Amino acid sequence: MKSSGSLAIGSAALLAVTLWCPTANGQSDASSRAARAFETVRSVLQHPRCQNCHIPGDAPLQFDSGLRHAQNVLRGATGHGAIAMECAACHQTQNSPASYGVNAPPGAPTWHLPPPETKMVFIDLSPRALCAVIKDRKETGGKDLQAMLKHVRDDKLVGWGWNPGGVRTLPPVTRDVFVRAFKEWMDLGAPCPAA
Repeated sequence: MKSSGSLAIGSAALLAVTLWCPTANGQSDASSRAARAFETVRSVLQHPRCQNCHIPGDAPLQFDSGLRHAQNVLRGATGHGAIAMECAACHQTQNSPASYGVNAPPGAPTWHLPPPETKMVFIDLSPRALCAVIKDRKETGGKDLQAMLKHVRDDKLVGWGWNPGGVRTLPPVTRDVFVRAFKEWMDLGAPCPAA
């Protein structure tokens, strides 16, 4: 009979083999898990609730179809809108009541776009390019991956994406699943998908 110490060593060895042995397609299980986790992250970041504000230009998008924002709204010098057309003029700290209609301006604390110097563009990027943006501290306003994890987990504006009001669609997974996938991808070395 094996001692519990031998079982522990045997279990650790089995776990290591499971994580790093190539599968039939040549990927290790850890690589496959990281790829699946990142695909979950990508599916949320490139959903309209996120990508409508993470744009390459200066005009935010709206609706699930990603139409240019009405009223010629622009990013402005800090991401809070152009002078005299700041985001907060229409977007309050919470969603408008349902009685205002399904297309009433949504709201969340500190409604804004990323500032122009760190746009963190999500729209029209390949998975590999999106991964590079998330990992590039010049794009994330100095945030490393730990700070990005805290941002997606705790930021109230990010959380609005799962409570958008009106007839806006929700991201494909819950925020908890998204955060767990982001953490798993980080813990597995945050690899970027192949080109």
